[in-house]
Amino acid sequence: MGTLSIISFIGFTLLVAFIAWYATRKTDERSADGYYLGGRSLGAITIAGSLLLTNLSAEQIVGLNGQSFAQGVLVMAWETLAAISMIVTAIYLLPKYMRSGITTIPQFIQERFDAQTKSILSILFLVAFGIVLLPTILYSGSLAFSTMFDLPKTLGISQSAVIWLCVWSIGIIGSIYAIFGGLKAVAVSDLVNAIGLLIGGLLIPVFGLMLIGDGSVSNGISTLWEANPDKFNAKGDIDSFIPFSTIFTGMMIAQMYYWGTNQSILQRVFGAKSLKEGQKGMILAGFVKFLIPIIVVLPGIIAWHLFEGSLENADQAYPALVRKVLPGAFLGFFAAVLFGAVLSSFNSLLNSSSTLFGVDLYRQYFNKNASEIQMVKAGKIFGMILAIISMTISPFIANAPDGLFSYIQESLGSLSVPILAVVTVGIITKNVPALGAKIVLTVGVLMYLVSQFVLSPYFVETALAEAAANGITNAKELNIIKAKAYPHFLHIMGILFVINVAFMLLMGKLYPNKNIYTPTITEQIDIEPWKYAKVIGIIITILVLSTYFIF
Repeated sequence: MGTLSIISFIGFTLLVAFIAWYATRKTDERSADGYYLGGRSLGAITIAGSLLLTNLSAEQIVGLNGQSFAQGVLVMAWETLAAISMIVTAIYLLPKYMRSGITTIPQFIQERFDAQTKSILSILFLVAFGIVLLPTILYSGSLAFSTMFDLPKTLGISQSAVIWLCVWSIGIIGSIYAIFGGLKAVAVSDLVNAIGLLIGGLLIPVFGLMLIGDGSVSNGISTLWEANPDKFNAKGDIDSFIPFSTIFTGMMIAQMYYWGTNQSILQRVFGAKSLKEGQKGMILAGFVKFLIPIIVVLPGIIAWHLFEGSLENADQAYPALVRKVLPGAFLGFFAAVLFGAVLSSFNSLLNSSSTLFGVDLYRQYFNKNASEIQMVKAGKIFGMILAIISMTISPFIANAPDGLFSYIQESLGSLSVPILAVVTVGIITKNVPALGAKIVLTVGVLMYLVSQFVLSPYFVETALAEAAANGITNAKELNIIKAKAYPHFLHIMGILFVINVAFMLLMGKLYPNKNIYTPTITEQIDIEPWKYAKVIGIIITILVLSTYFIF
């Protein structure tokens, strides 16, 4: 990185920090609403930016481009179908959540079931954040910076040392934002970084296509399309990362869990000035999400065209492309944008973890008479501890066989299926007892873990052993055999979701809830819905479906 790049990196990073401080200087961070929900003062645009940056980080940009490098446009399902889930959440779920004036999803579960069910759910969220998401965000961001800027050579240290250095640098700065700034500081910095990421992210495919097309973007598109037709097939084979059939099973389960029940996502919306602003923010983010494949999928295909066979693993595709096509004058700016995206996802999850502990666990198990100031302080201390744990775990994450993004989704399947089942049944029924929810949140997790880490390896190894005995050595044939040996993890998620929901409904018939659930109505915020939500939602849904007809 030259002097200009370093100056632009430091300048943009400091600008984001100043704007975040200026926007939050009058917010009372000592109260629970002030610290955890930004004083319920967030507007639609801020919410949309925060949602996008909470979701879009290095593990998304690097991981999905790595998958598209390997298998093409079919992985866009993770992005385009997210828009539909966001529409469903905005129109159907948000009114039910926000009318209660809740701060966390577990609070909704406590209102519907009981305090013990809430505690189990809070612990599951914290495990997902601390063991899977936070370490992966730090590792993928560090991997991106290491590859993009060839930091081992620049700093004269080993790759392992660079990863440790980047992980702890990002982690410490992100912790300062999240723990000492509260939700509003996180959300405001997210908005600024979102604008930068959209601009910087679009530059990569533009410069990449210009390189392929000898200075012309349109020629680059034509060349890319004609030279790599298999990369533009959205259907996928049976052995692909996302077989087309999974879109109708576990894919939508994963999407609805993430956008409809995930605390780190919904906390941004719960901080809205009103239900109307929350719905506008999520729907706006859904529209942008529909366009995001240009940033997180197309560059991977461009990288395949340029680097086929020359990279050690697919997850290096995006940072290698950035290093090759981005002019030096833009490098510092893009580094700052990517740094901000990594920080955003990290500090958003950390802020949500502090919220879950402070609001849902501290008063219940540690200090029943805790004041709001004590509750906020406890959340901050827990956040610091979780940050240290995640920074310690992160450098030990090895490259997953199917890439970082598949690793995240498969790992979270153990939690997303039972959590979504409990929230769904809690919303649509009134007679299912708390016992049914507790069994699903514990046994449901174990069922998935047994399926993926006991049964799946057994059947796959058996099938491969039989193939070896029959003299089959072709890599493509072996991948097909592996795919047929045991259902794809997304299919398993769909199957287990149906089982979990059916079990809870059966519990409702056999042991109906004696205290019929009656939703509470808050007076803290305006819960008047946005009158154009359904119309705009239908338009975005049609756009998403049309994308699949094109490919």
